[in-house]
Amino acid sequence: MIQRLVISLIHVITNTFFRRIDVVGIENVPAEGPVIFAGNHPNALMDGWLLTARCGRWPIHFMANAKLWQYRILGPILDATGAVPIYRREEYDGEVDNETAFQKLFEVIESGNCMGVFPEGVSHTESQLTKLKTGTARIALSVAARGKVKVTIIPCGLNYIHRHRFRSQVLLEFGQGIVIGDAWAREYAHDNQETVRKLTSQLAQALRVVTLNAPDWRTLRFAQAARRLYKPAHTELSPGVYVELNRRFVDGYLKAANDPEMRQFRDDVEDYQSRLDMLGLKDYQLRKPIAPGKAFRRLLARALMMLVLLPIAIPGALLHLPVGWAAAVFGEKFSYEMDDIATIKVLATISILPILYLVIAAIIGGYFGLWWAIAAVVGLTFSFFTSVRLMEAEASLFMSIVSILRLTRLRTGLEDMRTTRARLVETVRGLADRLVDPGTQRIFSDKDFK
Repeated sequence: MIQRLVISLIHVITNTFFRRIDVVGIENVPAEGPVIFAGNHPNALMDGWLLTARCGRWPIHFMANAKLWQYRILGPILDATGAVPIYRREEYDGEVDNETAFQKLFEVIESGNCMGVFPEGVSHTESQLTKLKTGTARIALSVAARGKVKVTIIPCGLNYIHRHRFRSQVLLEFGQGIVIGDAWAREYAHDNQETVRKLTSQLAQALRVVTLNAPDWRTLRFAQAARRLYKPAHTELSPGVYVELNRRFVDGYLKAANDPEMRQFRDDVEDYQSRLDMLGLKDYQLRKPIAPGKAFRRLLARALMMLVLLPIAIPGALLHLPVGWAAAVFGEKFSYEMDDIATIKVLATISILPILYLVIAAIIGGYFGLWWAIAAVVGLTFSFFTSVRLMEAEASLFMSIVSILRLTRLRTGLEDMRTTRARLVETVRGLADRLVDPGTQRIFSDKDFK
């Protein structure tokens, strides 16, 4: 019962924090039988929550750092979800004993249930996968050697658009499973060390297929800028297409990094992006010129829309914006690394909101009775989700108004930027036509570009 409540809470958290969650490759997840979900680890506890909410199997017993149980709010949640504490040797001077934990995981797998693990070992903010630990391979091969079941390792790619931004987007991609059967068991019996290394290497390659990897953040930013220039102006990208395009641009650049035209294109794109940053503009704002009359009409229409939505949003905003501000402050102030900001924001929110609601319900209950107090809690919960949607719409309208005003003010200096953009668009599409393997399936057709 408690486990179901916790999983329901995780669904609410992920669906509220992220505006859009796309899942690709769910058909690769076996409907039954033991599974080890092995994912990259860019966003602390949020990674495990997303897998729990969207993998289609539950419960998942995650391997988790034993230090997480030191936090009072986390310990009960981890226990309720069946997480298993693992003691890391580097944190205890090598004096650790994880035998009990491994026996627990063997029982989970051999009973046909699921285990979750992040083979990189720690959450991080690198632009690519870090070196995988061998623990995932050792557990899978040890289960195979015991001969009771065949376990399948499912590589899971967690690709965030903005990892710690509220109402952002994320792609969860499940790759082809690696079945650890009799052949792997025989190899493990013959040479366990080499077999562990071989399986770890195969898992690393499988994870690279479902994640976005660049040698450094500068290269990744260049690839993202090139993707924006390449994309047809009228298309909207789903998180899946967004990640796939970025992946192709990173791979394409790395293969042709020494091509003279490619080197010149990167220099030009980085210069163009620097000029945009200096002007406070976004690339999409230069796609089409905006006439002053049309800009004014848009400005007026969006301002009126804001006025219509404002009275509806104000009550929820007055109550919940201070909570959001407090959660943001907690996230920035108490996070040890950039990767755990989203987790701390969520934990702060789910700690503050119930207390706030109970205080308000107690006040109302004291004046009007128990049923009014219960109605207040229900109403406040509903107002939270409503205000999130409305404040999101208000923020979008406000940014649109700011963009139109800025474009109108800078109108005389934008033609040179648009000319530069048009040249870069022509260059990137020419490079794609010249360098991409003719057998590669294209995401956009000639019709899209026209």
